[in-house]
Amino acid sequence: MTKPVIGITMGDAAGVGPEIIVKALAGPSVYDYCTPVVIGDTGRLEDVIKITGTGQTVVSISEPSEAKADPAVIYCIQVGNLDPGLLFGQLSFEAGKHAFLYLEKAVQLAMAKRIDAICTAPLNKEALQGAGYNYPGHTEILADLTGTEDYSMMLSAPNLKVIHLTTHLGLKDAIEAITPERTYNVIRLAHHTLSKAGVTQPKIAVCGINPHAGENGLFGYGEEEKQLLPGIQKAQEEDIHVEGPYPADTLFFRAGRGDFDVVVACYHDQGHAPVKVLGLEAGVNITVGLNYGVIRTSVDHGTAFDIAGKNIADERSLLEALTIAAELAPK
Repeated sequence: MTKPVIGITMGDAAGVGPEIIVKALAGPSVYDYCTPVVIGDTGRLEDVIKITGTGQTVVSISEPSEAKADPAVIYCIQVGNLDPGLLFGQLSFEAGKHAFLYLEKAVQLAMAKRIDAICTAPLNKEALQGAGYNYPGHTEILADLTGTEDYSMMLSAPNLKVIHLTTHLGLKDAIEAITPERTYNVIRLAHHTLSKAGVTQPKIAVCGINPHAGENGLFGYGEEEKQLLPGIQKAQEEDIHVEGPYPADTLFFRAGRGDFDVVVACYHDQGHAPVKVLGLEAGVNITVGLNYGVIRTSVDHGTAFDIAGKNIADERSLLEALTIAAELAPK
């Protein structure tokens, strides 16, 4: 089977993105399951190779199809004209501008089916907005560039995938934002994403909003029956294999042992906490539901300006993100 081509955006060049990319691509394991292409700046990668001592050669290419699976070579699509004197660890609007340009190019390539998935190194929100791009982060840029309105965050860790009905909302607002339509749409997104990745009839389970999933009205005010069940039933009518709502305190254990392929969490901490417990270096952030079938995974950490350029950044989260990107790439 042909290995998927994964476009890796370099993120904020003043942060740890270039370093974790160079370190991740120095090992042979990546090339067993994908062909990576960096979308960024060749000069910055060469600088980091000197810092890390990994010894690769950087080759500039114009098309992803020119890349080969070779741990001795980093293939890079050059975007923009980054200042070669850019300092590590310092906020830079120029770095913010280029982080946007790298992602914009990756989205163009993904929409044109010239890469199979996008894997993003971290960007800095202050640098991004200082450069004139008024977005909270990667997800909103991706949604805008692909013209997507209905999308969701999925987290992946060993033996556990979680997709969210709501994310960055206070608990009261999150509960109010859960509707039968949103429940149905997120279930459908989970089913579609895993089906395209080759999972036959994905098994999906939905968390309850209240303790014990409301326990037939004993807890809460019937939120499960009003806000979750109609969406679950609509998905079941379409032969999507979904169950619930189930008590969250036992559902994640069941999913971890293999009963379900993905869990639908109702709010941020309900879904994030179980994944984080499994280890920050193992967690991967996935944006699902993007138009044109664009798949994007990301490291689960920030730019880490405090350690940038010091050869101490840990590349394991990027390796996990690349693994999941290859796993979810259309088969």
